[in-house]
Amino acid sequence: MMENKNYLKSHEIAAKHTYQQQPVVHGYANRTLHINLSQNTIEEKPVTQQMKDLFTGGRGFALWLLWNAITEKTSWDDPENALIIANGPLCGTTAYPGMGKSTVVTLSPLTNSVIDSNGGGFFAPFLKFSGFDALEITGKAEEDSIIVIDGNTQEIRIEKAPEEALNTYPLAGILTEMYAKDDRDRKNVSVITSGEAANHIRYAGLNISFFDPRREEVRVKQAARGGSGRVFRDKHLKGIVVRFSGLTGASNNPAKPDLIRKAGKRINQEITQYDAQQNNMREIGTAHLVEIMDHFDLLPVHNFRYGTHPEHANIDSTTWQKAFTQDKRMDSCWLGCTLACSHAVDGFALETGPHKGEKVLVDGPEYESAAGLGSNIGVFNPESILEINFYCDTYGVDTISFANSIAFCMECYQEGILNLERTGGIDLTWGNAESALELLHQMSRGEGFGLIVGQGTRYMKSYFAQEFGGDPGFLHDIAMEIKGMEISEYITKESLAQQGGYGMALKGAQHDEAWLIFIDQVDKQLPTFEAKAEALHYFPMWRTWFSLHGLCKLPWNDIKPIDNKERDHPERIPEHVENYTWVYEGLTGNKVTLDDLIAQSERVYNFQRVFNLRVGFGTREHDYPPYRAVGPVTEDEYESRQDRYDKQLEDLVGVDPAGLRTEEKRNRLRKYREDQYEQLLDAVYKRRGWSENGIPTKEKLASLGIDLPEVLQVVEKHL
Repeated sequence: MMENKNYLKSHEIAAKHTYQQQPVVHGYANRTLHINLSQNTIEEKPVTQQMKDLFTGGRGFALWLLWNAITEKTSWDDPENALIIANGPLCGTTAYPGMGKSTVVTLSPLTNSVIDSNGGGFFAPFLKFSGFDALEITGKAEEDSIIVIDGNTQEIRIEKAPEEALNTYPLAGILTEMYAKDDRDRKNVSVITSGEAANHIRYAGLNISFFDPRREEVRVKQAARGGSGRVFRDKHLKGIVVRFSGLTGASNNPAKPDLIRKAGKRINQEITQYDAQQNNMREIGTAHLVEIMDHFDLLPVHNFRYGTHPEHANIDSTTWQKAFTQDKRMDSCWLGCTLACSHAVDGFALETGPHKGEKVLVDGPEYESAAGLGSNIGVFNPESILEINFYCDTYGVDTISFANSIAFCMECYQEGILNLERTGGIDLTWGNAESALELLHQMSRGEGFGLIVGQGTRYMKSYFAQEFGGDPGFLHDIAMEIKGMEISEYITKESLAQQGGYGMALKGAQHDEAWLIFIDQVDKQLPTFEAKAEALHYFPMWRTWFSLHGLCKLPWNDIKPIDNKERDHPERIPEHVENYTWVYEGLTGNKVTLDDLIAQSERVYNFQRVFNLRVGFGTREHDYPPYRAVGPVTEDEYESRQDRYDKQLEDLVGVDPAGLRTEEKRNRLRKYREDQYEQLLDAVYKRRGWSENGIPTKEKLASLGIDLPEVLQVVEKHL
């Protein structure tokens, strides 16, 4: 329910800056914006040619800005830690789908290392067209504040904002109404908010808004992974507002617009003709994956113990297709995206929390939320999933980390490590959605057992061992996190390549870097270590490219040309890769090949690996998944797939399982699988040009042109 209060009367301008308008040139605004909240300073800095040559844009620019903002001793909650939001040269294009992503980079309170996260909405394009390729925020405001960037008046302000509530609902709507000139102008405003939980938990995320004119509602997408919302609130930020009107297809000032239109026409025809028969993104979105994952024993159930559940049909695509409302073909989180997968439920009646009794719009759920908040914690009631999803967004909570943290606690409750006394009276049996919601509300208040759960699974496995006597080895095996970040919602036990994709992912276990389960496990296209290593080189590099340019990956691989299987390397969707070479040339004027695009990513990817090394990580010891991501931890887990595992013992390990106890069979299988993972690390490091300890060699850095003195200084300490 929108509040009708004039909050602007309570605002005090702490700093103001005016700047000169200059056009975007071939995708670049050629400036970055730097705001120091401690000093109330606002400064413009030029984008250098070196930044473009080495770091391209988006995530690359953000990493370079962070590198120069901090020292080796900087902690996530130090004033010098920078929160950086970037776009990218292709970002803001409207003639090709999926080109409106923001990339957020900071030091993470969850991993204590460098994290990047991306989200849709209109913020990143509006920031660019207002004049900036990236926004860097350092320092800490003395009071809760809002940053306002008005690209039409060329004015930037830091405003003290003492009265507005923190939660995204209703704050995102309030700020949109507050800074829009009139109702028609609401579509020209995008805001970034978080929520009350971001004051207290380590995996708080950011919500990025866009105005939905059909619903007359402000909607949000998330850059949720790694805790950037906690950094946002630690800096006493309540919101960031950008306003820009006058957007056209020429706003990026493309060098060859006909090439962009050529690529856009080709993919838009494919979406129109084939989406309904392929993934049906325009009707269901990513939630179409639920039944597919269940079919292949990949759906996380009960903290990733199992991969299938008989009640999965209660939360599969048919459920969400019925729940999603409005004309779903128009559900786009950036203008011109015909894939239109950003669905929502209107008029959902809440049953708990501060908005109990209200009817609200719920964005999603996406697959990760449907699986994580559903099967992984044993909840198969779609209404419960929607309520949890809504409050996660409203409070600023990452649904993946929240789901895995709850699932971890539920398994600890089942195993007797937790009990009612230790949880403060909260019953954490599988499927207890009411308890999950209560923990979520506690996180928003910073109290109770919810405050402990909000510190993440890496924290809890140590806490439960020290405080409750839990077996540290068992807790480590079942805590589904890598580098401190909770694992995305896919079972990886039978995909060695995906285990490596999660284990070696730079920021922690997130599927946006490498998703190889189908190629490896289902289609069996990666039979050797060399083949897996090649995939774990190519796909992380290719997927990194999207974050350099402010793009969504779904138009690349969630719609395919009808003849894709006849192409070389069909898993790469070569026609769509060609599309991106056209779009890149169309924007910048520079003709490129696939190898050129991969080189852009490889420079940034290796730089980020060195950056991890600089802040205390980035070596082999940090690239291991918990054993549950590799194989069965418990006897029950083994016995649930006994025929499969017994056959593997016989065929792969050379052990006759007959007469062996389950524990012995499980231990034999574990030894084999852990050895396989070691061999995979060796093969991938070699393919990437890294040392046996996972460090980019000086020769590799030189070949990429990123052998900068400050980069080599970090690497030389470890080689």
